[in-house]
Amino acid sequence: MTVRAHCSRWMSAAVFSLAALCGAAQADSALDAALAGEHRSEANRARDVYRHPVETLGFFGIKPDMTVVELWPGRGWYTEVLAPYLRDNGKLYAAHFPAQSKVEYYQKGLAAFKAMLAANPALYDRVVLTELGPPDSVAVAPAASADAVLTFRNMHNWMGQGNDVKVMQAAFAALKPGGVLGVVEHRAAANATAEQVKDSGYMTEEMVIKAAEAAGFVLEAKSEINANPRDTRDHPKGVWTLPPSLALGDTDREKYLAIGESDRMTLRFRKPAQ
Repeated sequence: MTVRAHCSRWMSAAVFSLAALCGAAQADSALDAALAGEHRSEANRARDVYRHPVETLGFFGIKPDMTVVELWPGRGWYTEVLAPYLRDNGKLYAAHFPAQSKVEYYQKGLAAFKAMLAANPALYDRVVLTELGPPDSVAVAPAASADAVLTFRNMHNWMGQGNDVKVMQAAFAALKPGGVLGVVEHRAAANATAEQVKDSGYMTEEMVIKAAEAAGFVLEAKSEINANPRDTRDHPKGVWTLPPSLALGDTDREKYLAIGESDRMTLRFRKPAQ
């Protein structure tokens, strides 16, 4: 190979590397901008220290040009971050509670989420609202259209309803081959039984992995990004004893504030490419 050819290859690799670095920097700045936006309340910003959004979304491999599905976004804590981050070059599907549900909690949660979207169209006008209410409503996005499906602290609800595998199947159907399923969930002790964690809000990693694998996913990696070793997981009102719920009110309030939010597993699964 000639010197000129070597130089050409080196320059091409350097340009490619520089382009990759610039792209990563732009993605990081876009995420920083979303987190710093005035649309986020001080209460939501205060939870960043427990939820580690930059590290968590980085671990899941989320980029601003992706199509992402957020399952049961609740009042929209992560939607506040994902919607502006994905708005210009990507797409966000928010698979919320079914509109026809008779459950009051679901009705209020969906109404509050819709109000949030409507109040700031400059950020949320491109969010696509879909429904997740297994076993009937499971079309969270068009089949094989999403690069990633994310869920934050919801698996215990679906397990309690007996719908955890059905939800995982809905995520699998929405993902492109090779797509990512990202799960953050309150973590029970590894040896805890289903009876012991019932109604506690916690699950073992094994329970989550089993449900995802039953739908066809492959566990790719675990992270301790959202771990909290101060959480003993044996609270009177389960995970809701801790902030932000503080279900015991003023009883031992300082104790639970000192613990902080729950210990959480962070798992990345992959839909097989073939």
